[in-house]
Amino acid sequence: MEDFLSGLSQIFTLSTLIYMLAGSVAGIIAAAIPGFTVTMAIVLTLPLTFSMEPLQGIAVMLSVYVGGYTGGLISAALLGIPGTPSSVATTFDAFPMARRGEAGRALSLGVWASFFGTILSTIVLIVAAPPLAMFAVKLGPWEYFSLIVFALTIVASLVGDSVIRGILAGLIGLAISTVGTDPIMGRPRFDFGIEMLQAGLPFLVVLIGVFAISQLVSEVEDSKSVRSGNALVTGAIDFQTWKVMKEVLSRPVNLIRSSIVGVLIGALPGAGGSIANLVAYDQAKRGSKTPEEFGNGHPDGVVASEAGNSATAGGGLIPLIGLGIPGSAVDAILMASLMVHGISVGPRLIMDHGDLVYGMFIAMAVASLMMLVVSVLSMRVFLRVASVPKWAIVPVVMTCCVVGSFALNNRVTDLYLLGFIGVAGYTLRALGYSLAPLVLGVILGPIAETNLRRALMTDGDPTLFLTRPISLLFLVAAVLSIGWAIRAHLKKNSKIERSEDASAS
Repeated sequence: MEDFLSGLSQIFTLSTLIYMLAGSVAGIIAAAIPGFTVTMAIVLTLPLTFSMEPLQGIAVMLSVYVGGYTGGLISAALLGIPGTPSSVATTFDAFPMARRGEAGRALSLGVWASFFGTILSTIVLIVAAPPLAMFAVKLGPWEYFSLIVFALTIVASLVGDSVIRGILAGLIGLAISTVGTDPIMGRPRFDFGIEMLQAGLPFLVVLIGVFAISQLVSEVEDSKSVRSGNALVTGAIDFQTWKVMKEVLSRPVNLIRSSIVGVLIGALPGAGGSIANLVAYDQAKRGSKTPEEFGNGHPDGVVASEAGNSATAGGGLIPLIGLGIPGSAVDAILMASLMVHGISVGPRLIMDHGDLVYGMFIAMAVASLMMLVVSVLSMRVFLRVASVPKWAIVPVVMTCCVVGSFALNNRVTDLYLLGFIGVAGYTLRALGYSLAPLVLGVILGPIAETNLRRALMTDGDPTLFLTRPISLLFLVAAVLSIGWAIRAHLKKNSKIERSEDASAS
């Protein structure tokens, strides 16, 4: 209790609260710009915290962290462009919802889902940090590879109208992920002697090119609508905060399930929001009574994605606090910040610096509350994007995409790749390919390859994937997932055939 009160008194000082508020605003804005990630925002914040007290500095960075996971929602909903990799699945339903005139509802659903997801993950963090951390650390490369195999089965539910085209898009994504330097041995491969390919295809450049550039080019296809001044998102601005909060709370199963998915995936070192939002979305679709409505503006899709990615914030702190192992790049930066202040991170962190750990728990809850207030108050400003005509918004967003892609590695060659990938994405979109499986392949491909090779280098016996219980559990879940997807597709096709027969008769 003494440590809790000490942490509470350190957080609730005027200066700390002001710094945290500034951090929340900075995180939301940074993540809303395509190409600027939460990690980048945290890195830029780190030097500013060196002169602060340890808990004050960590609280500010946690505010940027929590705000950043919500900021990606804004461009995902209003522009159809995920601001961060952790909001990829948000675009599937938030953008269609915004285009049919419900931009305010889409943003409100995402903000409330993020808030509840963060709060639930903080509760789990407080109650279950040590045992969950012990569980996470026992997982080896066999379990991680099986987990990624399970995650790849999500492709089956994202294939769109054509299973073959969806699977092909997923394979293209996996192929893209192999270009560049070998992640284990460091040898070049599939670069075809082209210098700009030797460093591989940066994931964010692929993400921006596939989703943003192809979307923007599609928007200017019709020159008449551009000249007439039509907005990218049309319809009345309707932002009903409390009504939407009740709507989110009316989906307790989806909200809690997605948050738990986010916590568990966040607790696994190396995983994070970019995987959690996709897995949570997939589980929500599979558990829904109306899965065919996902992808067309279904509220459950927005709630699942945003609750899932925001819950990784609390989940990622579990191995960091319990064992001193960072769960993601952002957690590694938080760990570095503590070490700069002379605090050793490890299993003794709770015993030696109890006030700091309890202060971090309190800071998470305060940061999520600040994110909610800032988002609600600033949402009407962001919603004005909906009324900006295409001829004005498209060049501005295109410029943000180019600047964001260049800022990632400060390489001009990334801009050439951006243009090429954008044209390729536009072509695939025009041919009726779903782009979500492609992005999924790019995200999960390197993680799957690295863990497969580590597992086989540790022990060449491939049966270990089946004899280790947790690994087997993930593989069984993958088989069941594929079986469920095949059943759903057959059921859908049968329903369409019956409908066509009824129409013909």
